[in-house]
Amino acid sequence: MLTIPGIETGAGVPGAGSPEVRAVTPDGDVILLVPADSPAAQAAAYAQDDDLTAVMEITDVAPVAVPHRIRGRAWVAGWLTAVRNEQRAECARLLGEANPSGMPAGTAWLMLRLEVGEAFVDDLWGPEHVEPDEFADAAPDPLVRHEAELLQHLASAHGEQVRGLCACRETERVVPLALDRYGLRVRFCESDGDGEGEPGGRGERGERCMDARFEFPRTVESVAELRHAMHALFTASGS
Repeated sequence: MLTIPGIETGAGVPGAGSPEVRAVTPDGDVILLVPADSPAAQAAAYAQDDDLTAVMEITDVAPVAVPHRIRGRAWVAGWLTAVRNEQRAECARLLGEANPSGMPAGTAWLMLRLEVGEAFVDDLWGPEHVEPDEFADAAPDPLVRHEAELLQHLASAHGEQVRGLCACRETERVVPLALDRYGLRVRFCESDGDGEGEPGGRGERGERCMDARFEFPRTVESVAELRHAMHALFTASGS
């Protein structure tokens, strides 16, 4: 969700819509693709070279069915401008790499640039403020494009092996929650009969939930390396 102070999406709701695609430049700016008739596009065109403050909120939702499915949120605040003519080819290339399937036909699109002033992340690792230079230096995890498919595969085809990573009671439900180059996080849930809360306490539908993290023997840089790392985890646990 992209929010611009003073802009409403309708029905008095603050905001300027959701970008269809986003990408990050080598300098750490965020390129956003929005419909040309969206509130964000119209506000950027009206502002021209004036500073237009904006906040982009990103929600990370687990791709598997699990209590407390939201894994984290991030807020990126800065200044929004329309991408200039001489910058369009490079920005279009970055957006194309981020969305290889292409955009739906029949819609006019506009590219916007968000110059990052500050960022904040609150995820499974905890809350953290991110400086603009840290944001620019950050690189995507090599498994990010494959994580959803891999977690769904682990949940559907390797449930018993995932359960075998830790001694579980028969009444506990075990779900792979997150996967990156460093390891696998799973969530253990057991019916508790009442209450709601956060992971590590009482969960949705009266389930008590707890997360556990299993580190790989070494960092992985590809899906091929991940297969070896997962095999090592399963072998070490005897599952």
